[in-house]
Amino acid sequence: MRELTVDETVTAAFASTSWIMEAIVQELELEGRSYSWLWPDDRDERRDEKLRRLARNVRQEWVGRLRHTEGADRRAAVIYLAQPGLDEYYEELEPALSGSSGWTATDVAALLSVVRSRRLHYWDATWVCQVVDPVLEIDVAERQHLREPFTRLIEAMAHVPLPADDRRRLHRRIALALPGGPTTLPLSALVRADAWASSVRDYLGDAPAPHLVKLVEHLCEVHTPRPTQTWRARCLTLLEPAGAREFVRFALTAFIREVSDDGNRRMVSEANTDVARGTIWAATLARVDDLAATLTWLAVHLGGDRARFTQDLVIAGAAINALGEGEDPQPLWRLQTSIKHRALRKQIDTALATAAGHAGITPAQLLERGVPTHGLATDGTRSWRLGDHTVVLTVRDAVTVRLGFTAADGTAVRALPAAVKETHAEELKAIKAVQKEVRQTLAAERARLEGLFTVDRTWSHEEWARHYLNHPITGVVARGLIWEADGTAFLPGDAPPGAEVRLWHPARAAPAEVAAWRETVTGRRLRQPYKQAFREVYVLTPAEESTGVYSHRFAAHIVDHPRLYALLKERGWQTLWLRAFHGEQEAVAKKELAEGAWRVRFRYETAAVADHEVTLAATDQVRFDRRDGRAWRETPLAWVPPLVFSEAMRDVDLFIAITSIAADPDWIDRGEDGFSGGERFGGEERFGGDERFGGYVREAAFGTLPPSAEVRRDALARILPRTAIADRCTLTDRYLVVRGDLRTYRIHLGSGNILMSPGDVYLCIVTARKRDAKLFLPFEEDGRLALILSKAFLLAHDSKITDETILQQIRRADVT
Repeated sequence: MRELTVDETVTAAFASTSWIMEAIVQELELEGRSYSWLWPDDRDERRDEKLRRLARNVRQEWVGRLRHTEGADRRAAVIYLAQPGLDEYYEELEPALSGSSGWTATDVAALLSVVRSRRLHYWDATWVCQVVDPVLEIDVAERQHLREPFTRLIEAMAHVPLPADDRRRLHRRIALALPGGPTTLPLSALVRADAWASSVRDYLGDAPAPHLVKLVEHLCEVHTPRPTQTWRARCLTLLEPAGAREFVRFALTAFIREVSDDGNRRMVSEANTDVARGTIWAATLARVDDLAATLTWLAVHLGGDRARFTQDLVIAGAAINALGEGEDPQPLWRLQTSIKHRALRKQIDTALATAAGHAGITPAQLLERGVPTHGLATDGTRSWRLGDHTVVLTVRDAVTVRLGFTAADGTAVRALPAAVKETHAEELKAIKAVQKEVRQTLAAERARLEGLFTVDRTWSHEEWARHYLNHPITGVVARGLIWEADGTAFLPGDAPPGAEVRLWHPARAAPAEVAAWRETVTGRRLRQPYKQAFREVYVLTPAEESTGVYSHRFAAHIVDHPRLYALLKERGWQTLWLRAFHGEQEAVAKKELAEGAWRVRFRYETAAVADHEVTLAATDQVRFDRRDGRAWRETPLAWVPPLVFSEAMRDVDLFIAITSIAADPDWIDRGEDGFSGGERFGGEERFGGDERFGGYVREAAFGTLPPSAEVRRDALARILPRTAIADRCTLTDRYLVVRGDLRTYRIHLGSGNILMSPGDVYLCIVTARKRDAKLFLPFEEDGRLALILSKAFLLAHDSKITDETILQQIRRADVT
């Protein structure tokens, strides 16, 4: 008797299982009739439930009959149920397969041909794995005819999101059923489900050398971010034969070379994750060319938020950990400043610890040695020749990076001629890219050095000079800071030779010393990279000693939620976006301090919702945790190091100062929620129909000053005597009092809100004129100091105000 072909086997299977088809049609018809809710006029819930019960009975009957079928009928039923359109019957496929027997190679090929047309889902994984079982009953020689259909199955499953262990189990079962020869790659190795794997397979060809097959098989065995030492030793052995290192180099560069333009597709499919991870580590062990650059590229583009690429934390994590085996710390420095994903940042910390251990230094020392120079000279400049013109990049200060241009005769020009721009367009584009990178590095170094406040670190004078003072980028930041050695504070130009150096903090200094440094900074017009001389200091209060493990100092403030979220992220805190629904109506923002030894937690919750989005949040407790191995232990506030406590509380104070609705003139001037300009404060001010936040606004807008406002008051005391309005200004405990020609005004030093005398009438000035650019400000972190000064300059000459919205409020106050 002639053996049936694959297509004939499928046709015969469908014909012999017409009873299943008829039962399914009847079942679906009953179910369809049960949806009377689609026609409200004909709705009958009792009838619908009866129809659904009949449909279930039909299914139970044909499934029961299926359990008693055997041999060819059972195999035919499996083939029939695997066809497209019957996805919901995957649960019936599992027992049908497990109870089948007598499969031939043609039967299995017929089943796989049907499955190939079906759209597979994660819930199909169990019965798909069972498809391999019948193959074990077939003669080994006949199994080889199934390699092509099983290859198609693996490729189809490559795009199905499966747990990694389930996918590996499927691949192992297929490898067991279909072993290959010495020159045959395993079916599950380098699945042609992405451009990278296809390129590498093409490089190997149809019959790769046996030692390359063994190498690829070994690459597939990396299931963790860091392979074992046993795996590494075996890999080094497999890299010895000719062509092995060249293959690994090709496979590594193929990640970049074969990038797909489809941003919705993964660079590496889930089916190839292990072999890709193995490739990264093999290339690391082989020390291939451009290794660090390629690994950095993978980490940044697969671990970041680039729209062109689908995020792949597994491949990015492997690249990050592999960089920890290198000798160049610059890639890890770049990743720590550019990658924000919490899980990957932990991987970066691990890689830093590994690299530092190899170098015999601490991770912090490794980072400071890895700051890129971008080709800048020690004076912070770099030049390029474009034809007869020269472009010079200059780091002017801790925030400014400029490009300058000179003509052939050496004279400075404002811009390059159009002809030069056109001729050297690519070079100019590359120069601007360097300028952008320098800006990013400069910002990252400001943040890193500010973070050193919580770490009691010291440097030898030589180490400090090499990695801080004389670095072309870090040096710009370091030279604007106050340092100390042997108990004596100094600016870098006055550094005593030989002594150990550490960063100066006002919390460790006497009040007289702090005042002297503030006067020095103001007198020398020294704009520091961030607040240092004028930095706020937060000490434990009696109330916090009483509460023990939490602080309520900054609780019960109403803040703008989107602005708070953005500021938290900007300051390096990890948090969640509050949502009006789905149970995410409170969040706990977290930040690690003191190089990961301490963690601060700041809780806040939903306060108001508009258009299904959380608009306002209410602040709550601040707590601290101490690292204990790999865990965190909540710690009493009294045990927290003073600088860790001060810096953490300073961040929270900053968040409230910037995002509180009490400091937002646009919010405070709403008639329905706040008090409008020209109305009496403390008297009969109106809050419309919603008084939820009225009491908070009244208290916070003109209440007791937080430490940030106290520092602002100190700065104003030094700045105002140097201004033209000094004789019109007086500082009190909470206000800057400005005497105008028409009225006297009190500007609150915390919120910047204004009260007019007599009568304490609120004056709304959303924006004031710009302050004098020649007026020096020792710091400008939240814009509040400049805002207060600009309002003071405006109100000191109120008779010259032309803005009618302001004048109307002043005149209305006269009537009041």
